[in-house]
Amino acid sequence: MYDRAAVIKDLILRQPDGSGGSDGLLRRVCDVAAQELAASGVGISVITEDGVRGASAASDPVSERIEELQFVFGEGPCIDAFASRRPVLISDLGDLVNGADGRWPFYAPAAHADGLRAVFAFPLQIGAARLGALDVFRDRAGPLTDAQLTDALTFTDVTVTALLDRQAQRATGGHADIDDGAEYRAELFQAQGMVMVQLGVTLAEAMVRIRAYAYTEDRRLSDVTRDVVARRLRFDHDER
Repeated sequence: MYDRAAVIKDLILRQPDGSGGSDGLLRRVCDVAAQELAASGVGISVITEDGVRGASAASDPVSERIEELQFVFGEGPCIDAFASRRPVLISDLGDLVNGADGRWPFYAPAAHADGLRAVFAFPLQIGAARLGALDVFRDRAGPLTDAQLTDALTFTDVTVTALLDRQAQRATGGHADIDDGAEYRAELFQAQGMVMVQLGVTLAEAMVRIRAYAYTEDRRLSDVTRDVVARRLRFDHDER
């Protein structure tokens, strides 16, 4: 009997791991998923229950930027899929950019300007546990075929299994290459507090300032956070 999940697992295992480090497995999943789903790119973000991103990966630099934009703006398909526990299927992003429904007012036009025309986000979850989301990006409008949709769901299942396996290895003292996000979450909260003090604003406003800086400087949110905590970057009153 043909087992598509086994085929996908084999493809992932045979995919060269050129990225190394903690995101190696996720990068392999992204690379294979992009090929099998006829996508221009794929991104994965592991997210904690309180919405903070831990490990992430993407199949290429453009997809990495489009994935990152969601966490800079605090909105987008990955975040919605994670929150709703349901797939988010946008076959024509232009409808959102030109429409008046108000969904993703910042992310949609920014991603569209980067060439994104369709996006399909799938939650990574098992039972009540949410682990993150997988995003399929396309540079052309149009829906996934039934076969591609089935494959996308298989990729999420395979990714969830891999993440849980890594978590089990960590719990038993084995090597694990998936960051659970705890260290980054603490770093993010510390950065928020520092910017709050520097600018005399609320924690929520501090997060807005950090995200805005990351977007305008075209940098990863995690890199900006790290620079704030290391005191390489300050948000002074004259930057308001």
